[in-house]
Amino acid sequence: MPAAAAATASVAPVPKPAKPQHTPDKKYKCQFCARAFSRSEHRSRHERSHTKERPFKCAKCRSTFVRRDLLLRHDRTVHAKDGGVPLVSEVKRRPGAKPTPKATPTKPSVDLDTATMEQIEASSDGMIDDNVAAMMITNFHHKATAALANNPDDQLDETPTPYSPDHTTMFDTSVPFMPGMPGSMPLNQLPWDHFMTNSVIEPKASSVSSSSLSGSQDSQLSQLSFNSNSTVQPHPNQLPPMMERYPSGGDALAPGLQSLTGSMPISGPATPNGLSPFPFMTGPVSPVDYRRSPGPSQPITTPKVPQLQSDEDYNMMQENMKRCDDERTTQPNFELQTRGEINACLESYFKLFHHHLPFLHLESFDPSRVSPALLLSVLSIGALYSFNQEKAFMFHIGSKLLVSQFLQNKESFSSRKCPLWTMQSTLLNMIFASWSGDPKGLEWAGSIKSLVANMVAGNRYELKLRSEAREGAQPTHAEWVEDEGCRRTYYAVYIFFGLLTLTYDHTPAISFKEFETLELPSSESLWNLEVVDEDSWRDSLTASTIITVREAIDSLYQGDATRYSAFATRVMINALFLAVWEHKRNFEALQDVVTEYKLRLALETWEKSLEKCEPETIVVQLSAPHQGHPLIFNAMALYRNTWARLEVDLKSVQEALRYHNSYEVAAAMTNARDKVKRSQEMIKVIEECYNCIEIVALQGIKWVGETCATNWSVEHPLCGLDLMVILSLWLYRLEHDEVEATTEELAMYNKVRNLFDDESVDGYSSKLSSTVARLWGSMLDEVVVWGITKLMGESFKLHSQALVGYEDAVASGTSASTPTMSSQGVDLDMDTAFQTIQA
Repeated sequence: MPAAAAATASVAPVPKPAKPQHTPDKKYKCQFCARAFSRSEHRSRHERSHTKERPFKCAKCRSTFVRRDLLLRHDRTVHAKDGGVPLVSEVKRRPGAKPTPKATPTKPSVDLDTATMEQIEASSDGMIDDNVAAMMITNFHHKATAALANNPDDQLDETPTPYSPDHTTMFDTSVPFMPGMPGSMPLNQLPWDHFMTNSVIEPKASSVSSSSLSGSQDSQLSQLSFNSNSTVQPHPNQLPPMMERYPSGGDALAPGLQSLTGSMPISGPATPNGLSPFPFMTGPVSPVDYRRSPGPSQPITTPKVPQLQSDEDYNMMQENMKRCDDERTTQPNFELQTRGEINACLESYFKLFHHHLPFLHLESFDPSRVSPALLLSVLSIGALYSFNQEKAFMFHIGSKLLVSQFLQNKESFSSRKCPLWTMQSTLLNMIFASWSGDPKGLEWAGSIKSLVANMVAGNRYELKLRSEAREGAQPTHAEWVEDEGCRRTYYAVYIFFGLLTLTYDHTPAISFKEFETLELPSSESLWNLEVVDEDSWRDSLTASTIITVREAIDSLYQGDATRYSAFATRVMINALFLAVWEHKRNFEALQDVVTEYKLRLALETWEKSLEKCEPETIVVQLSAPHQGHPLIFNAMALYRNTWARLEVDLKSVQEALRYHNSYEVAAAMTNARDKVKRSQEMIKVIEECYNCIEIVALQGIKWVGETCATNWSVEHPLCGLDLMVILSLWLYRLEHDEVEATTEELAMYNKVRNLFDDESVDGYSSKLSSTVARLWGSMLDEVVVWGITKLMGESFKLHSQALVGYEDAVASGTSASTPTMSSQGVDLDMDTAFQTIQA
């Protein structure tokens, strides 16, 4: 044995000298602060203190956690007596793993970002969330598409991607959306439902981690300049910076996710996901949640986006622009726009904005023949959603000038004779100006409200004459499209005026009584129906639900839930909101308990009517958390705001918003604390406030901040303003009042508190009221399409500081009526806060 050992030792290789040990390099830097870490999982865990994400969700209750070990501890301590299979701390690798592929691929491939994959695995203990995987696959798809595209015009003839329900790409990725960035893309919507099984329908808490987002997309704030030739000069303190999106060099599919592309099921249960990319999925589906509704099976479709299909169409559009622009005010700049750039703006408008206010008819909207004023107004909003503010303002000013030229050149102006496009283009220009973040734009929009109201009245009278001339006969498809386009435009104006009232406390310029004899808007399926012949069209029209505004309003006040379309649902909640606004502005509102009872009954009936909403075969490619049509999602936001208005009037905040000064708005928010009372009725309002912020918290503050600008409508930050002010002030009252909190109040406080982790609360201030305001403000100004959201985001951050500053003022015994904007918080933990409440 000694000899054998000696022989073995004689042939053993000489060991290499050991490398000197040293402290590991901290190469993983936080993208939000200056801290660095030696391991990616440590960096990921730290970044969650910035993003407020809680990616680990308990399968046995609704609790969420920042780290997996906290989830395991929760399961062992809280659910130890519940029975069932306990969670495990380690995930075993599945047997039968495929061998490593050869080093040399047979086909060209996109480089894989292994660092991003390691970061995701480190932050999730080896478990990859379905949403994360789907998002990575989506990013990989967009990069691959962009790599193949060289010419914007050639993209029209490319083979369509299999990921889109209508066999079209989400964006024309060959078109640069930002000047000077060839091949760059804006923040794309993330339709990960395309890659998920139908069983995954509940939103997961913080389903997209900050590490996955930072590894795939980098964001940078840039204040774009305005067009110097514009007739409307920007405000000196212009608020809305645009978020530019630049694709990072590491945007690639991680190796661990490659197998998912082939393992995803290609079919699901009988109830399809509304965002399914497979054309054989059938409808109709409910617009509320896109679940299968009773009725004959029909294919689910998405409307076709209007485009300039050829150079001939492009030249025809330019000639049309020259004929309408007598003074040639738009030609120098508009002629420089290529066909690809025009198509990109059209695609952004019709895929990101149109579904929230669908008054344009896609089949009849021909960009080469439509009125240039209307085309420019559409392009202006499309450019905003492409994050090109300078181009957006150029289109906006051009549209306003063309409308002005048309109205001035008419020998005898009559609102009855104004064509429909003047009303539609003016409406879009007012929307642009009102939410741009420029107070001068808002003043211009307010100054022409009466003009647009007169246009609506005159055009409605002409519609009445056309309908009476038919003597009860059904209209042809062309006649119905003309009439329905008029009605939808009236309702779009009505909704927009309601939003002006909601945001700035403007007096409504139109009452629902203007439309009480009109039919409510049809379903999106009927509006976008491809008609084969007139007989089939009449059958479709006969089978549709036809109800007037008066009939629908009467049903709501009588407590009878009625069936109508998603657009009609949005119109009805707008009418109820304005009814509540008028009721609260009435001097006898405090004594008029009968009217308030009827309003509450109408609101409850409206919510019940969602179950009867008319089914659709048209789906919209917008991502979570809403699984239904955006019109329903927007209507629910206004519904929550309307409930809050029954109890709390924040008129001072709305008036301060008119002048676009974030410090004045924040001061108005904080000074409104006396308007928020603690009562049993307030619990219902706080419940609606909780529902509003829960949508954001369950998805992750940072993720929503980076996606809601394009996936959501501007209505959500507008409707959420009152709710978050009320919630923060109610929490503040609960934290500081000497009156002991009731059981219901403590339960609601804990319910809101459980949405956030300890670091998000204790890291800035010990008070939950300040935390809610700060996080909501951070979400609003993360990515900006509409400048008004930037103003509100800054105001909420100042409001958050004011709540802490006011607490310091109270502690020092000062009698100052206006709280200071101090950021010095009181160093208390949440246990002390709860003890203060219970004392």
